[in-house]
Amino acid sequence: MSIWDDSKGRKHVGIMVKGERIHRILPEGATAGDAKLVEAQLRAAVAQKPKATKQVNIPGDPMLTEVLALYLEHSQTLRSPKTAYYHAARIIPWAQKYRVSQTRQAAAHFIKDTQVKYKPGTINWSLSCLRKGLELAYNSNLVSVNHADKVKDLPVHNLRETTMTVAQIQQFSELLSEQARAAMWISLYTACRRGEVLKIKREDIGTDKLVIRSGNTKTLKTRTIPIVAPLRPWLEYVPLQINFEGVKSSWRRAREAANLEHLTFHDLRRSCATMMIAAGVDIYVVSKLLGHSSVTVTQTRYGHLQTDRIAAGLNKTFGEHSREHDVKAVVVDQPHAPSLVVPT
Repeated sequence: MSIWDDSKGRKHVGIMVKGERIHRILPEGATAGDAKLVEAQLRAAVAQKPKATKQVNIPGDPMLTEVLALYLEHSQTLRSPKTAYYHAARIIPWAQKYRVSQTRQAAAHFIKDTQVKYKPGTINWSLSCLRKGLELAYNSNLVSVNHADKVKDLPVHNLRETTMTVAQIQQFSELLSEQARAAMWISLYTACRRGEVLKIKREDIGTDKLVIRSGNTKTLKTRTIPIVAPLRPWLEYVPLQINFEGVKSSWRRAREAANLEHLTFHDLRRSCATMMIAAGVDIYVVSKLLGHSSVTVTQTRYGHLQTDRIAAGLNKTFGEHSREHDVKAVVVDQPHAPSLVVPT
């Protein structure tokens, strides 16, 4: 039997060639006529050249390379098309072997072959390109089913949680060049990334708000940040007369001088968020400041800090009550954020 239906109602086509079975799954909605056409094309391709069966056109089930082609076209609208191209190119050799209906197998094959060479985060970037391409294929009616949900990311356990103490921030401030020092304090008081800080212009500074332009942000969305009093003196240095490499070099020298080589400039952004949560600021507000794509991202990275505060609040509220029932209570003082001011 060369054509049959599975439990989901999808058409299957299978033929035998020299003892080897060639099998194709048609997408949902394919008709018996579609299946017969695919069978005929497979038999004709085998008669000419066995490997040509990969090129047989299956209605509504293109090769994954066509999906990635849609993504590469879309990537030209992204902030870093070149980076997007490299992530997509990494998975192309596997995309050449599978069709859209075989998305799950393609992703599993790619992960199996690359997880020894690449870190999970790197693999996930390529998987996200495939996932976006599948969404584009569905939205453009190239396929009738959105297979994006079949591409699952690998778990990533390398989220950096390092933050800087007030003493370390003050120490670094004294060791940095003047321009790098301004970049450091602007980053701390705004939670901006290094690239965002360096691209701030005078016209971005308002009376009480600072605008981070969409073209300068990671998410390509404009952010508006209130100007707190300690930040204002450092905005006098804008536009900063230092580039990315200049800040990087100054920071490296400061790390070496302070014997704190594990600290990075990005830790300032993380420190700002941590201090805000410790001060009782709602995580939704913190998420808006950080410019995360969703509050879920913020919750994933900083949610444990809120849990700590809740635990502290419960212990502080019910500690005495538990003693009344002869239960040993541990009362934890509620953490608070240290006050940071512009050094004199």
